[in-house]
Amino acid sequence: MEHIVIIGNGISGITAARHIRKNSGHKITVISGESEYFFSRTALMYVYMGHMKWDHLKPYEDWFWEKNRIKLLKEWVESIDFSNKELHFQSGGRLNYDKLIIATGSVHNKFGWKGQDLEGVQGLITKQDLEMLEENTKNCRKAVIVGGGLIGVELAEMLKTRNIEVTMLVREKAFWQNVLPLEDAEFISAHIRSHGIDLRHETELDEILGNEYGSACAVKTKTGEKIECQLVGLCAGVRPKISFLKNSELETDLGILVDEYLETNIPDVYAIGDCAQQRKAIGNRKPVEAVWYTGRIMGETLAQTILGKRTAYEPGNWFNSAKFFDIEYQTYGWVNAIPEPGEQHFHWEHKDGTRAITIAFNTVTDEFLGINTFGIRMRHEVFDKWLNENRKISYVLKNLRQANFDPEFYDRYEKEIFESFKNNLQKV
Repeated sequence: MEHIVIIGNGISGITAARHIRKNSGHKITVISGESEYFFSRTALMYVYMGHMKWDHLKPYEDWFWEKNRIKLLKEWVESIDFSNKELHFQSGGRLNYDKLIIATGSVHNKFGWKGQDLEGVQGLITKQDLEMLEENTKNCRKAVIVGGGLIGVELAEMLKTRNIEVTMLVREKAFWQNVLPLEDAEFISAHIRSHGIDLRHETELDEILGNEYGSACAVKTKTGEKIECQLVGLCAGVRPKISFLKNSELETDLGILVDEYLETNIPDVYAIGDCAQQRKAIGNRKPVEAVWYTGRIMGETLAQTILGKRTAYEPGNWFNSAKFFDIEYQTYGWVNAIPEPGEQHFHWEHKDGTRAITIAFNTVTDEFLGINTFGIRMRHEVFDKWLNENRKISYVLKNLRQANFDPEFYDRYEKEIFESFKNNLQKV
């Protein structure tokens, strides 16, 4: 019986633990300094907004772990002695392992801004971040969020529920334009502004100003504008949480370098989830993916290898989902922010500004490449099938009703969507 030790109790680490336990009698220990129990990180915002309580975020009852013989340790790992297979904790304790899975997740980016370590400056990733936000917003009237993306818009929505004024600083011409095509990004920008957010495009942070008590009191932009605030949210992306591995023999870049089997350069040591970096990128995917579902797939995949069935990581077709205030967003396949050669987009918006579609296709082969939907909930399995079958754009448009959770909506606007597509083609 081997001792499997997992650092990190997020979706990746816990999925690996569950699947290893389901099919083996190995001793399993899961370590996390953040929280004793696994919780749904994507639902943190709802605790702050008063929609849920902390205990509601735990997918399993507390007795689940003991019943399934998964030992939980609330500790921060300070360093790892790989030659002796030994973990060293900040508390001074030690633990040996036979196989080690590193699933430490992400931390928010800091880019060396002056004042970035002042009181009242924070990210929003961990349980501790949520607790800090409660403290930092007790007497907060105005907040500035640096960067856009999914965490930034979540934080903006959270703060608005406390009647806190919010200004967002975004470097691009429109919100999340490094990910979304410009028309989609402009569509989301308009929606964010409709919720009373002061969204500033093409605006960059220069420094964070502090008061005599060491707390943030304002930000200064690159143009010299001063914006007063009591909270600064750093939401300019995330990076793998691997600083404790500095100067170790484990090979790292942005993240912990792994092969297709999620193996590192050290025998019996693996990395999964946000902290893992593929040595060779898979298709169009980024080498580091901080996405919930890929973390889950990595956990399931690695469990097979640990159990003796060496299995390569295959994430399948790209998809993702999020929420921008009232608008749900889904993406399937690839709709590049800047179209690749031979890639064309067509964009349709409902006149009420709450629904939109952008479809990407290959102008040479007419092959459907991907779709972004806003305010229109689609069926994952349908698009997955069409992408695997290399369906033509004409087929997808004719059968889009099959993929829609609300087929009546598509029936009502089918003519308008087709007309938009035809007009789009004529522009080329």
